[in-house]
Amino acid sequence: MPGNKCVLVTGACGFIGSNFVKMADQLVPGARIVCLDKLTYAGNLENLAGFEDGDNFRFVKGDICDDVLVNKLFGEEAIDTVIHFAAESHVDRSIDGPAEFVRTNIMGTFNLLEAARKSWLDGKRDPATCCFVHVSTDEVYGSLGDTGYFTETTPYDPRSPYSASKASSDHLVNAYFHTYGLPAIITNCSNNYGPYQFPEKLIPLVTLNALDGKDLPVYGDGMNVRDWLFVEDHCTAISECLKKGVNGEGYNIGGNNERTNIEIVEKICDLVDELAPPLPSGESRRSLITFVTDRPGHDKRYAIDATKTRTEIGWEPQMDFGPGMKLTVKWYLDNSGWVANVRDGSYKEYYEKMYGGR
Repeated sequence: MPGNKCVLVTGACGFIGSNFVKMADQLVPGARIVCLDKLTYAGNLENLAGFEDGDNFRFVKGDICDDVLVNKLFGEEAIDTVIHFAAESHVDRSIDGPAEFVRTNIMGTFNLLEAARKSWLDGKRDPATCCFVHVSTDEVYGSLGDTGYFTETTPYDPRSPYSASKASSDHLVNAYFHTYGLPAIITNCSNNYGPYQFPEKLIPLVTLNALDGKDLPVYGDGMNVRDWLFVEDHCTAISECLKKGVNGEGYNIGGNNERTNIEIVEKICDLVDELAPPLPSGESRRSLITFVTDRPGHDKRYAIDATKTRTEIGWEPQMDFGPGMKLTVKWYLDNSGWVANVRDGSYKEYYEKMYGGR
């Protein structure tokens, strides 16, 4: 395992990044965690409530596209590990505005790779103590038919500006390993779910709209299939890949939970009916489901074959889908204050209070 004396977590205030930081004591025990986040709409400092700058933690507000800042961080901190979560990740947003996805996902990753290369390969540090973990997506592989699975050797075939930008960043990471010998691995995960996910994504969006009695639009016929992975299982997998992974290799991380979108929506409706007050009409929340025109580039099916990760890393997901979904839906219902702050952006006041806007 790399030295882990100092771990830079990019996108640390986002959904997966903040869950990783919360689990850091068990995932990377004893490490100093340096958190870098631009605090865009999806980066919420309130997700890291309770963490304060000190010996084992530092928060920096900043953009991975700011090469001066990134290089300054590598100069100030003895960073030997990068866990790179930061990304623009919403497919619909990438269709409406692809430029930001190209900027953040490609140029931002390039800046981090360059900073790591200069810091780790300058002859002053043993590269064997370092590792750049690039957290990517199964969407780089394109769309599956009704059968088959994505493996680490599946050819890339991205279909949206989002997945194309992530595929590009994967290729950059591979290139830095092969060209410069930069110690790096890539993980490609399936759809994550769990607490702290920004409410534009399917599960929190449907949960909150169902609670409020709003329409629940489903793209196309609702038969698009995704493999769902509980976020804490994903964080554990990343930690295990960091400990046991081989530089230059990729590892698929999946939840073994293939579900159609309509199954997910109906499951959420049933859970909200169970956990929340009934609709004024007395109807099931399934009555709120409506079908809308499919979005462009909507891949039919994603499904991960995580055999390599299971056999070489020794990791398997622990959360069963039923309990995981109930835990997740209940978390959003129980955390109305967090939801309200995210919706109106007032969490930014928390940043001013904690860090003085620096």
